[in-house]
Amino acid sequence: MSSVVVERVVAAGDEVMEAVQRLLPQLSGSAVADPAVVASVVESASTSLFVARLDGRIVGMASLVVYPLVTGMRGHVDDVVVDESARGHGCARALLQRLIEEAERNGVRSLELTSRPSRAAAIALYESVGFVRRETGVFRYAG
Repeated sequence: MSSVVVERVVAAGDEVMEAVQRLLPQLSGSAVADPAVVASVVESASTSLFVARLDGRIVGMASLVVYPLVTGMRGHVDDVVVDESARGHGCARALLQRLIEEAERNGVRSLELTSRPSRAAAIALYESVGFVRRETGVFRYAG
């Protein structure tokens, strides 16, 4: 049986950059893996990058952003992706569970993520680990 291990990235070395460059196109056709941006995420006090390893190889990643508001600590999950070749082994579930644990450890009152309605499998996974669909509008300013 394959073993999934989730770890927080502490340095944006070659292995992490190779993984980000391989995974990012599977998440977004327009995203670009910029080493300086990845390094700034890893070094950030508010953003953490986590990777999932399957039998030692990085096959998934997710970001956790934790930030204070006057209403309390909040969190957001972004950039959740697992390599197509490694899907079905529980990597995404393990990543999400680790992010939830980290958010709770940081006193986060609410943890949010967004997903396109067409991503039915992802939405089912999010709901299965405790995320609840909210009746809200999502707005984006792309100035």
